[in-house]
Amino acid sequence: MTDLFDLAMPWWEFILRAVVVYVVVLGMVRLSGKRALGQITPFDVLLIVLLGNAVQNALLGQDTSLGGGLLLAATLILLNYGVGWLSTRSRRVERLVEGEPVLIARDGKVLESVLRRELVTLQDLDAAMRQQGCTHISEVAMALLEINGHITIVPREKSS
Repeated sequence: MTDLFDLAMPWWEFILRAVVVYVVVLGMVRLSGKRALGQITPFDVLLIVLLGNAVQNALLGQDTSLGGGLLLAATLILLNYGVGWLSTRSRRVERLVEGEPVLIARDGKVLESVLRRELVTLQDLDAAMRQQGCTHISEVAMALLEINGHITIVPREKSS
């Protein structure tokens, strides 16, 4: 019980490890594309669980104390709050962390190279079109992959 709060390394090393892991994992998540963040699938849940397990040792090292775990949790929560705070105050940080919407179709034409780059399938685009009242790509003026992974469809003006 006496070693419950005895840290196996200096307190600042926990914070340094948390900052490094947070920044690297955030970068990896951003590089993985918008679709990975847009909708949670069973594969995404599995990835989140495995990712947490994979970075655990990088965060804790040999420490198994309650104090070390709490210090890491506090550091990660503060980092996340700080990134959110900066994102709301700086357009540059917001673009870096969250990205920007991407055009995936225009004037009835699918931009297939963009779909491939963003890991969006034609089935994803078709489903978004149906959900938003378009039955064929020719009815689409513009389709955007939003920063949250949602696909927004702007229909063409109907001629009378």
